[in-house]
Amino acid sequence: MKRLALALAFAFALAPAQAQKAPAKKPAPAPQQPADPAPLPDKPPYEAQMLRLAELIGALAYLRDLCGANDGESYRQRMEQLMEAEQAAPREKLAGAYNRGYRGYEAAYSHCTPNAETVMGRYLAEAGRIARDIGYRYGGS
Repeated sequence: MKRLALALAFAFALAPAQAQKAPAKKPAPAPQQPADPAPLPDKPPYEAQMLRLAELIGALAYLRDLCGANDGESYRQRMEQLMEAEQAAPREKLAGAYNRGYRGYEAAYSHCTPNAETVMGRYLAEAGRIARDIGYRYGGS
């Protein structure tokens, strides 16, 4: 299904460029066949929140180790658990968001600063709010 969607996206992206280069002859009309279009998977309504949560977890994994909490591995494990539990958002997107959060702070901070401590506090609070919100709005009862 993903390959089909990518192939279609690629084909539609190339269509205008190829149309401009094509000679001016009319194509033969295609025979009409009833087509059963494959339903495209809908992304979950909370996907943006999940991606933000993954980014926060990545940032926290780096910052917590940097500032001496030495529990960055537990954040990596939480991310792995999140990716195993979440079937609706693709693993690649979640892993990419995690890596963005981790690498962003890795590039910005080489040692713990008061600002890094502040960011950690804010990110812990935001991650908690997002997790509660997703659980409350979309969690099964």
